[in-house]
Amino acid sequence: MSPRRIENGGRVDRLRTIRFTFDGVTYTGHAGDTLASALLANGVTLFGRSFKYHRPRGVLTAGVEEPNALVTVLRGEVREPNIAATMVEIYDGLTAVSQNRFPSLAWDVSAANQLGGKLLSAGFYYKTFMGPVIGPLKGTRFWMFCEHFIRRAAGLGRAGTAADTSRYERMNAFCDVLVVGSGPAGLMAAKAAAEQGARVILTELEPRFGGSANWSGETIDGMPADDWAARVAGQLEGNDNVRLLPRTTVWGYYDGNTLAALERVSDHKESLAKGEPRHRYWAIRARTVVLATGSFERPLVFPGNDRPGVMLAHAAERYANEYGVLPGERIALFTNNDSAYRSALALRKAGAAIVAIVDVRSGLSDEMRRLATEAEAEMLSGHAVVATEGGKALSGLKVQRFDMLSGALTGDARSIHADCLLMSGGWSPTIHLASQAGAKAEWNPARQAFLPPKPTQRWIGAGAFTGSFSTAEAIAEGRTAGVAAAGGTDAPTALPDVEAAPGEPDPAPVFEIKAAGKSFVDFQHDVTAEDVRLAHREGFISVEHLKRYTTLGMATDQGKSSNVPGLAIMAEALGKPIPEVGTTRFRPPYTAVSIGSLAAERFGDLKPERLTPMHDWHIANGARMYSAGLWYRPMIYGLAGETVEQAYVREAKATRDSAGIVDVSTLGKIAVQGPDAAEFLDRVYTNMFSTLAVGKARYGLMLREDGLAFDDGTTWRLGEQDFLMTTTTANAGKVMQHLEYFLDVIWPELKVTVTSVTDEWAGAAIGGPKARAILATCVTGTAVDNATLPFMGIVRGQIAGVPVMICRLSFSGEMAFEVYSGAGYGTHVWEALIEAGKPSGLVTYGLEALGTMRIEKGHVTGAEIDGRTTARDLHLDWMLSKKKPFIGSAMMDREGLITPDRLQLVGLVSLDNRPFNGGAHIVEELDEANPRDSIGHITACCYSPALGKHIALALVKGGKARHGTRAFVSDPLRNRFGPIEIVSNHFYDPDGSRMHG
Repeated sequence: MSPRRIENGGRVDRLRTIRFTFDGVTYTGHAGDTLASALLANGVTLFGRSFKYHRPRGVLTAGVEEPNALVTVLRGEVREPNIAATMVEIYDGLTAVSQNRFPSLAWDVSAANQLGGKLLSAGFYYKTFMGPVIGPLKGTRFWMFCEHFIRRAAGLGRAGTAADTSRYERMNAFCDVLVVGSGPAGLMAAKAAAEQGARVILTELEPRFGGSANWSGETIDGMPADDWAARVAGQLEGNDNVRLLPRTTVWGYYDGNTLAALERVSDHKESLAKGEPRHRYWAIRARTVVLATGSFERPLVFPGNDRPGVMLAHAAERYANEYGVLPGERIALFTNNDSAYRSALALRKAGAAIVAIVDVRSGLSDEMRRLATEAEAEMLSGHAVVATEGGKALSGLKVQRFDMLSGALTGDARSIHADCLLMSGGWSPTIHLASQAGAKAEWNPARQAFLPPKPTQRWIGAGAFTGSFSTAEAIAEGRTAGVAAAGGTDAPTALPDVEAAPGEPDPAPVFEIKAAGKSFVDFQHDVTAEDVRLAHREGFISVEHLKRYTTLGMATDQGKSSNVPGLAIMAEALGKPIPEVGTTRFRPPYTAVSIGSLAAERFGDLKPERLTPMHDWHIANGARMYSAGLWYRPMIYGLAGETVEQAYVREAKATRDSAGIVDVSTLGKIAVQGPDAAEFLDRVYTNMFSTLAVGKARYGLMLREDGLAFDDGTTWRLGEQDFLMTTTTANAGKVMQHLEYFLDVIWPELKVTVTSVTDEWAGAAIGGPKARAILATCVTGTAVDNATLPFMGIVRGQIAGVPVMICRLSFSGEMAFEVYSGAGYGTHVWEALIEAGKPSGLVTYGLEALGTMRIEKGHVTGAEIDGRTTARDLHLDWMLSKKKPFIGSAMMDREGLITPDRLQLVGLVSLDNRPFNGGAHIVEELDEANPRDSIGHITACCYSPALGKHIALALVKGGKARHGTRAFVSDPLRNRFGPIEIVSNHFYDPDGSRMHG
C-alpha cells in the first residue's frame, strides 16, 4: 500500500495496479487514478517549478483549473507539454516528466531567481531591458542582446519536434438540448429533458459522470451520492434520445448556439485500437443549452501560500473521497467560509489528523463549531495564516489574530506543525461559456463572486453555475432547466432527498492577508499581491491593462482561480468596489485544444489540396505543378533541359503564333438565379447586367463598400433568371461570402439564390489565331463562326459526345474561347481539344505563360486589385455606371480616392535589359547607398516574348501622366537598380484587333 493511500474508500480499483514513471522514477497507482492522485498516494509533494522565480510547487487543485502541477507526457518521440497532472489518467507505461527546471526538479539552478526580489517584479523586462545604456548597447540594442536569453528562459514545457502519428476526428452533432456538466444539476437537467422526448447530449470533462457527487460524501435518495449519480447516468445511457460524452470539454460558445467540444478518446489508454482517434472535435448545434458547469474554489492570498503541501480544501476532500488518497497526515485548514468545515470532517473520517481550523471570521455558527469538534480540530476563529514553513514540502504554518473589518493583525504569531494546509477563499461560478456567449458577468456581493450574465443566446443555467451551491438547490434547478430547455411544462414532482453537511454559501469578503513575504495571486505566472499594487501605482488601473502588465490570468489555466482575488486587490488599491473594476471577458478556448483535433481528417496538411478534373493528365504529361491559392495548377509543361523561363516563353509564343490551351477549371463559378437575379447583379457590379441579352457574357467589376476594387470577372446570362458568375481563382470564397452577406442581411427581400458551382464545371481556355479553326473541327451541334459566336457570345454544343458550353472571351489578348463541361467529363473534353489541335500546332501552357500574356495585354489580377486600388487607379472607370447605384458607389468619390497623385496602373520597360522583381520600388532619382522617395512598386513582371523585352506592371503615383517618362527601379534587398521607361499598361495589341479577329 502506498504511504498516503487509504485502505478503503474512493472509486479507484485497488485490484488493478498500474505502473508509470515520473521524472524517470517508477511508481504504482490504481485504475481510476490521475497522475496527481497517484503521485500524492506515493508521498510525492513536489510537482514542478514556478514560471519566473522557479519556486517549488505542489498540486493545488484536483481538476482542470490546476496551475502548478503541469507535466510533459511522452509517447515515444512525441512530447505534449503543459498538461495538468490532475487531468492525466494513468495507464501502464505512462511516462511523464516535470518542467521548467534544470538540472532536476529537486535541484533547479534557476531557483536563484528568488534572490532577485523586487528586480523581478511585474514589468521588470520592460524597465530593465529596454532602456539602459551600457557601452554600445543603447536603448533597444540592449533588448536585442538580451532577447535570446530571455526567450530561452521563457515558457514552461518544451514543445516536441517529432511528427504526431495519432489520428484525429471531427464530428457535427445536432440536438434539442445540450447539457454541459454532469454534476447533480446536469444529470437532473439531462434526465428531465430526455423525459420530455428531447434529443439530449450530455458532456462531462471528467471520465466519470456525477461531478461533485463523486466526492461530496453526501447522500442522495438514501444512497451515497456517487452511487446515485452512477444510477442516473446508467438510466440516461439506456435512452435512445440521449448521447453521453465523457472526457469531453466544451471549450467554445459561438453564435447561433454553436458550441465546440474536445473529446479525449484515447489519452487514457496504453494502446489504441485500430483506427481509433486520439481526440475528437465536436461542433454541436443545439436548440437550447443548459449550463451546469459548477464552480471553482478560490485560494486565499497570504505569504507562503504557494508552498508544496498548500492546496484547496475541496481538492483534498476530493482526493480522499474519490481517489482514496490523503494529501497529508497532519492537516490544517484556513478559510473564510463554511465549506472548509465539511472538508475537515471528511478528511478526519478518512484518517487524517486535523490539527487546526483557522477562520478569519470571529463569529461562527454553532453548526460549524460542531463540525470542527467532530473533526477533532482546534478552532481558531478570528485568526489568519501569516506564513508557511518548509522547503520542498510544508512543515508548518504561523497564525496570528486577525480583525476581518480592518485587516489588522495583532498579537504574537503562533507556529503550528502541519504537513498539509488547506485553504478556501470562497467559490467562483464557472461562467466562462456564458461569458463567451455574450454579455457581461454580474457581481453578487453576498457570494463575493461574478455570476452569469443575462442570456443573449438560448441557454439556461443550473446549480453552482448560478451561485446555488447546495446539492438540493442544484437538483431542483437542474430539473427546472431541463424541462424548460425541452420546451415542456414543469409539473410538481418529488425530487431526490439530499443529506448534506450544514453550511452557508456566502464567504467573508476577505481575499488577502497582508503580512511580510511573497503572497501569490496567480500561481502559474508568479504574480504576487504586490505586483497588482505595483501595476496600480504605475497607472495600469484598467482591468485589461492590469492583466497584460502583470500577466495575471494569462497562463495556461487562464486565471480560473486567480482572477477574482486579483481584481479584489486592485479594487482595494483603487478604493472602488469590485464590480466597478470589472472583469476581463472570457474567450475560447476554455482549456487547451489540440491542433490535431482542429485539423482532424486533414491531419498532416496545412490546408486542403484542390485538384482540377484534369490534374492527373497534367502530371502524366510533364507538367510542373505548384500551389496557386488552394489549387494545384500547372506552372509549365517543360521539355527536356528547358528552364522555367525558356518553357513559358515557348508556350506563350506558340499560343500567339498558332494556338494554346490552358486549364481554367479553378476560376470561381457561382450560379445566380431567381426573379431578381438581374437586379441583384446591377447592385453588385459597377456596370449594368439587367440589359445583358440571354446567351451573352459581360465583363464586370465589383467594389467593396468603401469604394475600393474587390474583384472582377465575366458573368454569363444563360436564361432570363439564370446567370453564371465567374470570379478570380483566389477570391472565389470571398465573393461568395460577399454575395451571401448582402442577400441575407442587406437585401433579404430580393428573390435570389447563389450557389457555388466551381467544382461542377471543368474549364479549358483555347486561344490564338487558329483557335476558332480548331474548335470548328471538333464541336458539333453548333457553329463557331463569328456570326454564331461573336465576342462575348455563348453557344452550346458537344465535343466528343459531351455537352459543352462555349463562351468567346479572352484573357490572353488573342481570339479565345472558354469551353466548359461537366467536371466528370473534363479530361475527356480536354484530350479531344488537344487531339483536334495537333495539326495546328496547339500547345498546352501553364500559369507562367498565362501570366506573361496577361501582363503583355495589361489585364489586372489580385496583384493589382490588392485592397488599396480603385477602379480609376486601374483605368476601369469606364465601367462605373452613372445610371444606377451599386455597392461602393456612395464611397468611391471620397476625396482621398480621387486625388491625382494616387498610385495608378502603368507599364514598365527595362532599359538595361535586365529582369525585374515583383515588389521592387520605383524612384525618380536613384540613390543606391540610401534608397528613398518611392513613387510606386512593381506588381507583376516577366520577359515578354512578344516584345522581346523585360516588362512589368506597376502602381505609380500619377501614373497616367508619366507615360513616356524615365525613372529607376530600386530594389536594395536584391541589389537590382536600373533605368526604366514608364508606358501604358497595354503593351500588346492595344486596339484589340487580334482578340476581335
